[in-house]
Amino acid sequence: MSNRITEFNAYRTKMNDRIKGLNHLGINRYFNLDTRAYEEGALDKKTKELLGLVASMVLRCNDCIDYHIIQCVNCGLNNEEIIEAFNIALVVGGSIVIPHLRHAVETLDQARIEIKPVD
Repeated sequence: MSNRITEFNAYRTKMNDRIKGLNHLGINRYFNLDTRAYEEGALDKKTKELLGLVASMVLRCNDCIDYHIIQCVNCGLNNEEIIEAFNIALVVGGSIVIPHLRHAVETLDQARIEIKPVD
């Protein structure tokens, strides 16, 4: 059985720690901005993660797609909610999104195997 999600999270953590260790003010500020953008505010975290997922699919970034699907699963979104976001991305982005939709569906399937459900 693949552990793609575990490997993705480990690599992301390792490289983010390495990047933060560069101690570059601009890079550190950007990372902080990115993290804070997804915190609760006028929109809840679930909505923000779905927005991030759609943007990532339209921009065709598989690493970002993986990250946002993991976050969506972690914050309790069900498959139907996530698949609705897939549809929005496809409508907005067009047929060029289809390869990334395939990747997203595979990631969602894997996340459901590897990530413990939120209680």
